[in-house]
Amino acid sequence: MSAVPAVVLIGPMGVGKSTIGRMLAERLGTGYRDTDDDIVAAEGRTIAEIFVDEGEPAFRAMEKRAVHTALTEHEGVLALGGGAVLDPDTRALLAGQRVVYLSMDVEEAVRRTGLNVARPLLAVVNPRKQWRELMEARRHLYEEVATAVVPTDGRTPEEVTQAALDALELKEA
Repeated sequence: MSAVPAVVLIGPMGVGKSTIGRMLAERLGTGYRDTDDDIVAAEGRTIAEIFVDEGEPAFRAMEKRAVHTALTEHEGVLALGGGAVLDPDTRALLAGQRVVYLSMDVEEAVRRTGLNVARPLLAVVNPRKQWRELMEARRHLYEEVATAVVPTDGRTPEEVTQAALDALELKEA
């Protein structure tokens, strides 16, 4: 029998999936795993380097494998990369899971990430416009697989973590 994550976090880059994921794992008394970290460890290079060296389609194939593996192996809190929901097979695997979509608006994204070039999909002339376009393409996919939507705008990591626990009606360990 395969494992089932306690919570899966989805949302755009810079929304705080890693920070909230670690806090949720601690509060639930379980482990934390990030599929982006899995890819970096397996490939021995950053995601930005993978994008530059091999392109987005190659990265998405790696991401799909990493997500599918993590969804069957990990019983704790699992954070997925911002684009993981683009894959229909991944969305199908998320059906029936406890999925929290951490949301934020573009102004919050600018504040948090600076929309910097370390984010390969935002290394463009107008990152703010690019972020909006990414969200227009992805928001409905995040919402489609989410059990709960937790806005992060203007909230501390502690407030977001508590809101996620409340939304899923989970009790701390």
